Amino acid sequence: LAGECHLRSVRQGWSADPESEIAEGFRLLQLALSIDGNATLALSLLGYATASFTDDYDTAREMVDRAVALNPNSSRVWDQRGMAYLVSGQPEEAIRSFERRIRLSPFDPLLFATLGGMGVAFIGLGRFDDAVSIARKSIRQNPLHPFSHRCLVSALAHLGRDAEAKEAVRGLLELDP
Repeated sequence: LAGECHLRSVRQGWSADPESEIAEGFRLLQLALSIDGNATLALSLLGYATASFTDDYDTAREMVDRAVALNPNSSRVWDQRGMAYLVSGQPEEAIRSFERRIRLSPFDPLLFATLGGMGVAFIGLGRFDDAVSIARKSIRQNPLHPFSHRCLVSALAHLGRDAEAKEAVRGLLELDP
């Protein structure tokens, strides 16, 4: 989890030294795996980080696929698999992973983040109405999640719903200038 914190700091734009934070995040996740090579959360987090920060998509997918094979009942592992597939340009497979994650833990307090990822995957597939719907659901669960607001803005703009998109931009900028 310490490795995840370093990587999240970079993803959220909070890091003063992203290069060092990324290196430390990878080091800590690899340390966890050196202690237990079957630590599925560490493996799935490392897979998502690999897709995000190294663009080694084949290795990333191998890691998250191995993690779900080792623990197919972990909603977090399925979520990380979805994000890794999303980042590596496979939105259909990302959606399948997010759907599995939702089935495993439908009342998880972090579900808003999964829904945001699913919305971006819908955008990648040109399913803009679905993206609007799921982004709004995510925002209802956590109105302070900028990622979901960005998804909503993008989907509305793709649909040519300019007035709604401009209103969504205003809300996003209030939240995250």
